[in-house]
Parts: sequence; C-alpha cells; structure tokens
Amino acid sequence: MKTLYKFVALAGVSALTTSCFNKENPNYQLFPNMYESVAYETYSESPAFKNGKEGQLPAKGSIPRGFEPYEYENSPEGLAAAKANLKSPITEPTAEDLAEGKKLFDIYCAICHGEGGDGKGNLVKREKFLGVPSYADRDITPGSVYHVITYGMNSMGSHKNQLTQHERWLVTEYVMKLKSEL
Repeated sequence: MKTLYKFVALAGVSALTTSCFNKENPNYQLFPNMYESVAYETYSESPAFKNGKEGQLPAKGSIPRGFEPYEYENSPEGLAAAKANLKSPITEPTAEDLAEGKKLFDIYCAICHGEGGDGKGNLVKREKFLGVPSYADRDITPGSVYHVITYGMNSMGSHKNQLTQHERWLVTEYVMKLKSEL
C-alpha cells in the first residue's frame, strides 16, 4: 500500500511540474551560469584568476596538439648529435615533397644560399652577408640541416617560427637533393 501512495505522489508531482510548462515562457533555470557562461574580453580584467587578467599563459610543460618536442639542444654538442643520429621522417621524398621543399627553400633560403645551394644568393652578391658556404663544400646530413634550420647558425637565424616541423623536413630533403647535384 505504501508503494501505491509513493507512486501516486510521484505521479502527482510529475504532472504538476510538467503541466505548467509553456514554451513561450520557459521555466526557471536553477544554475544559469551553466547554460549562459560569462564572456570575458581577451586580455581584460577578470576576478576569475589570481592575477586579475583573463588571458593566461599555457600551463608549464604543456605541449600543443600535434607538436613533437625537439630533443637536441642548441649547442655544438647538440648539432653533432643531430648530425650523427637524427633521421628524416620522410623516408622516400616524392616529387610533390621536393616541389614543396623547393618552394619553401626559394622563399626562406635562396636569398642567401642561392637557388642552387652554391652560396651565391642575392644578399651574398650584394655583400650584405659574406661567407655563406656552398652545400658542396659542407659535410652535411639531414639531421644537421634540420638542426641548423631549427636553431640557426652563425649569421643565419632560426626558422622554427616560420616553418613547421614538417616544412623544415621538406626543406631539408630539398637541400640534400641540391647537395647531391652539386
């Protein structure tokens, strides 16, 4: 008998709460912030964070999705280790890979290194930079080329902010092609 009373009471409460629903005037939201969050302007002041700023730095040690950390340090020892051990993930570069590498090389590298990798780019011809070596004169490997593109060397600056990891490998493959042709 008690279960019958419980059932009738539950049915009554359900009928009472659902019968009053009007689509044009919806019921109250118990926790409105769960449905309508407070929008903050980027870099504005916000009481939500300890430092009072909305724009926060990523958590220490976080890595962007799709990014692979580069394990070789920016030092002569790191260059030597990369030269000896680092291998290209592009095992067999296709014609499309080399075409894309050439396009990137022409944009970022040819101005100094020359279109053929001979070290006679326009900036060298105009004597803005001197001593850019030909790839034929250098003992380079894919690992050393990638390392130098990533960190830079001597007068050459780093290109890791201009080129993605994959693009750096495409340029590396194209540089190795140029070396084999010199």
